[in-house]
Amino acid sequence: MARVQNTAPRRSEQATGVSHARLKWLLWGLLCLLPGLGAASMAFDGHGWVPLVLYPLVSLISLLLYWHDKRQARGNAWRTPEKVLHASELLGGWPGALIAQQLLRHKTRKVSYQLVFWIIVLLHQVLWLDYLFLGSRFLPFN
Repeated sequence: MARVQNTAPRRSEQATGVSHARLKWLLWGLLCLLPGLGAASMAFDGHGWVPLVLYPLVSLISLLLYWHDKRQARGNAWRTPEKVLHASELLGGWPGALIAQQLLRHKTRKVSYQLVFWIIVLLHQVLWLDYLFLGSRFLPFN
């Protein structure tokens, strides 16, 4: 007798619409670790509070831009240009953009968009690695 496999989504996936939610939250947390530590270190070392405030603020703006763009896409209305979305990610909103991509299932399948997005994330990681561990060879913060 064949076993019937339960293909219903788990409770956590039903609530958020995200598959592998725990793994994705873990990845998100790991990606935010360097920028968070770097921004906190910069703030407490007297180099300014701007990054510590900017990341959450611009992340919220990015999430709202994605939400608006998704609504516009469903209604065949005027869309948010990808340049605007990428600019918000580059300014520090990539954590909010990553959350929006997963929750809204928006801009996740377009390879050219994802390539630019992940390059922006990598750029942030490299710059914070430089600031925290290499003495700011690329940026004049020290």
